[in-house]
Amino acid sequence: MLVLAIDTSTPAVTAGIVSLTSPDSVRTLAVRVTVNPRAHAEVLTPHVLECLAESDHAAGDLDAVVVGVGPGPYTGLRVGMATAAAFGDALGIPVYGVCSLDAIAAAVSTKDNLLVVTDARRREIYWARYDRGVRVQGPAVDSPADVEASPSTVIAGSASHVDYFDVRVEPAETPSPAGLVTVAARGILAGAEPSALEPLYLRRPDAKTLAERGK
Repeated sequence: MLVLAIDTSTPAVTAGIVSLTSPDSVRTLAVRVTVNPRAHAEVLTPHVLECLAESDHAAGDLDAVVVGVGPGPYTGLRVGMATAAAFGDALGIPVYGVCSLDAIAAAVSTKDNLLVVTDARRREIYWARYDRGVRVQGPAVDSPADVEASPSTVIAGSASHVDYFDVRVEPAETPSPAGLVTVAARGILAGAEPSALEPLYLRRPDAKTLAERGK
């Protein structure tokens, strides 16, 4: 199966084309990543088209779309999820939403006692904890000082935030196309009906309505 993978939950704008033949056979055919928190809308669709061209496929060859639903900032998530939904609707294929922290965890070789963190701004982090590849805490948003390293012995995620924790670092900073597809692989292969896309904002957006500003 041919899967389009998208994530805009971090400053990295990520798109990729992934070949999926079994839950243990996930192969990236093409990937584009631009690290720019202000460029999500400008570069995401061009990234998708470049990946299709590089992998020598047309959009009509796609069987499914997987998109990271956060946690992440309001604007970035909205761009990624809207783009994924647009491709799914235009092509008549299912769109699977997955937790972006789960996608980072899926790309880490160590599956036991893993902590994943990403930048939530405001001096906070989004985080989740995993044991044997299963999420056991989170996702949540907190100050790094309020998140215990223990019982985790390994950490992955944002390079500027993993150093807050005195544990071994795995080099998986953002959700990869293969990680995103791995999380959704069993559902895709089974032809499962995807759940409605629901963004994991975890807090209110920075932007306020005029009514809210007047309060």
